[in-house]
Amino acid sequence: MRLGTIFYNDFELLDAYGPLEMFGALGDKIELVTIAEQAGPVKSSPGPKTLADYGFDNAPELDVILVPGGIGTIPELENDALIRFLQERCPQSKVTMSVCTGSALLAKAGLLDTMPATSNKMFFELARSQGPNVDWQESARWVDAGQYVTSSGVSAGTDMALAVIERLYGLEIAESVMNYTEYQWHRDAAEDPFAALLNQGVMPE
Repeated sequence: MRLGTIFYNDFELLDAYGPLEMFGALGDKIELVTIAEQAGPVKSSPGPKTLADYGFDNAPELDVILVPGGIGTIPELENDALIRFLQERCPQSKVTMSVCTGSALLAKAGLLDTMPATSNKMFFELARSQGPNVDWQESARWVDAGQYVTSSGVSAGTDMALAVIERLYGLEIAESVMNYTEYQWHRDAAEDPFAALLNQGVMPE
């Protein structure tokens, strides 16, 4: 299988690299590729850059898609090229995952309509405002709706990734990844200690 992560300026580092660390531990069971609107370096919100292997125009077929969040989500909601790419590619995937405000992008693309989904709790309204027909779950570490799996903020994406690995490859392999990375996997998707912070974040100017 091939997993493609969609990068854009000011993405949140751990949104992408937490899940990628988990999937990367699968070795030759999966190929990891990086995609942005244009191939080349893409700046994260803390500063370090990621090199996108492909642009939207030449991205290969993808079995699994990862959409991170971050403050860069806000301008990307108006990026027609990104929204079209998601609309074209995500329905063809086995699984599309989002972390944090990445679910706002999936909602804007109309991909989560009628489905349960979640997002970063401190900035929950950002996602909700993009998808009035989505069944938004205010208290959930992640939500598995089948083809689309959405997680809460930042570190929650790593727990979600292990749950998706369990679904695709089995519990034994998921636990071997957990042990290899020395990660304490929060396995209960319904246990969300950060739901109490709903919409308490301050959006950047």
